[in-house]
Amino acid sequence: MSLFFILLGKILPLYINILLGYLSVRFLKVDKSAIAAILFYIIGPVVIFSATMAVEVNPGVLFLPVFFYLFSSAIAFITLHLFGKQWSDSTGNILAFTAGTGNTGYFGIVLALILFDPELADIFIFAVLGAFFYEATTGYFVTAKGVFTGAESFRKVLRLPALYAFVLAIVLNIAGIRLPEMLDVYFGQFKVAFSILGMMVLGMGFEGWRRSEGVDGKFLAISLGAKFVFWPLAILGLIFFDRSVTFLLNEDLYRVMFLFAIVPLAGNTVTLAVLLKARPEKAAFAVLLSTVISVFSIPLMLALYELI
Repeated sequence: MSLFFILLGKILPLYINILLGYLSVRFLKVDKSAIAAILFYIIGPVVIFSATMAVEVNPGVLFLPVFFYLFSSAIAFITLHLFGKQWSDSTGNILAFTAGTGNTGYFGIVLALILFDPELADIFIFAVLGAFFYEATTGYFVTAKGVFTGAESFRKVLRLPALYAFVLAIVLNIAGIRLPEMLDVYFGQFKVAFSILGMMVLGMGFEGWRRSEGVDGKFLAISLGAKFVFWPLAILGLIFFDRSVTFLLNEDLYRVMFLFAIVPLAGNTVTLAVLLKARPEKAAFAVLLSTVISVFSIPLMLALYELI
């Protein structure tokens, strides 16, 4: 239990930033869209670029974003097939989207920066690219019953600043070009900014939950079950399989994969619910509840993982 409390102590300060973000919108009327734009177009791509430049590219590292993209897409399509017709509106599509992903960006990257050494944190950031591409492609398909065409989804991918940051960095990395120490230190400051502002933006997104018009028990149960039960068990199963049979990865990559699996629901779930007019207040409540649960679930799962 001592490991649980150590991990809890490391994670709790993140929730202070979430609270500060909520309060800044609630009382200071901060424009959350402006902060989100800075993160999306400036700070996020710099973090992706610097992490991709820093990782040692090998088959195991390259496997992570590809695997998570395919795994997330499979979960989304299966969830849509099983539950897509359970509601009269687009709630089933929102459920499919959120079942296939998690808050690996603003939440997961911050956790990785706190819990991992810099080299392993960079690998986690590299793996998050799989989630970015999932949300921009498969995620758009399952949310709107085909409203987004293949061409539209492709254009959305091309508008991802992180894509160009990644392509440039991977080319430079493979070519053996390294950042000067001065730039490396400078880019490191962007990770700190991302850690603080990313969690605050998450809190800013919770401002609308107070307008909730009831709880959708079915949506809540399935989405939380997928995130806190299915994802960890599925990734643990893959880890045990690789340890016993395929031997493709290593212990560090296992830790990255497990952290990827235990983050709360993605904040973009609310954004898409607004877009599809699928009662976004219930999506906001589910995201908020999953974030509250993660205060204890994340250190508990990490502590249990260390005992396996």
